[in-house]
Amino acid sequence: MARASRQKEKILYIAKILLEKTDENHKITVNEIIEELSRQGITAERKSIYSDLETLSKFGLDICKEKTTSTGYYIGIRDFQMPELKLLVDAIQSSKFITTKKSMELIGKLEKLCSVNDAKLLQRQVFVTNRVKTLNEKIYYNVDTLHNALSSGKQITFIYDKWVLDFNDVERIKKQPRRNGELYRVSPWALSWDDENYYLIAYEKESEKLKHYRVDKMQDIMISEVEREGESSFEKFDVASYTKSVFSMFGGKETTVDLSVDNSFIGVIVDRFGKNVFVSRESDDTFCVTVKVVLSPQFFGWLFALGTKVKLLAPNNAVEEFSEYLKDVYKQYNT
Repeated sequence: MARASRQKEKILYIAKILLEKTDENHKITVNEIIEELSRQGITAERKSIYSDLETLSKFGLDICKEKTTSTGYYIGIRDFQMPELKLLVDAIQSSKFITTKKSMELIGKLEKLCSVNDAKLLQRQVFVTNRVKTLNEKIYYNVDTLHNALSSGKQITFIYDKWVLDFNDVERIKKQPRRNGELYRVSPWALSWDDENYYLIAYEKESEKLKHYRVDKMQDIMISEVEREGESSFEKFDVASYTKSVFSMFGGKETTVDLSVDNSFIGVIVDRFGKNVFVSRESDDTFCVTVKVVLSPQFFGWLFALGTKVKLLAPNNAVEEFSEYLKDVYKQYNT
């Protein structure tokens, strides 16, 4: 009886073997399939393997056959091809709103959509990336909760965090609730993924305005029974234009620089470069931070926008280049 039960599983194991172990560059012979089945305690004859391969092919599995010195079988077309999987892996890795832990979990699931040999290519792609990731492990579920709130048309409450700097604490950079932990109550209308972050666009009754909130800074999100408000404001709202004007990002060749930053701007630094940056006290009101940035007009524009709260200290070539950039801008307006 047990042997008959294992025989019923045989065709499923054959499909599993083909999907996991084969691709265009890695074929498997019938004898090798029989050996793999034997490891699972399943006996099989060559004739039955041929029959099962034909059945699986009719079912829709793209089983390809190649004859050389021996006949090998492999899976051809899959639901996701390698270029598509690499694209998805890179999207996950480049998304700041997905934590490192959750990124690895998702990539692990994607690896199951290709052969074990191709999965190694995805793993190598993971290790060459080194982007700042969010520290909020709950963001994955926050997004799901917000989608539920959007579909139900209800208001939400949450605690909104900010980054603070405390040189008297071993953990110098830490999160702290805004408004001393007072709950925010807003009417959610849209989610926007921009500048590698997830943002909630919601209507705030007190200000009678639409505002945006970083989803990774939201804690204890609860969906209320109160119907959301601000429909008339959202009807006039252009999400694409809003995100284009509010959010920005930059890229290019990296250079290590030293910045002098006002303590109140620690959140700005963490948002751009992550929490694991080296900071040191400069004065009672400022700190120094060493980071990798891009010496480009985009970076200089970001630096200029921070005004006197952030000063570029080193290296000298970066300071000189930024100085020339400011002179050029000044010349343009000094007419």
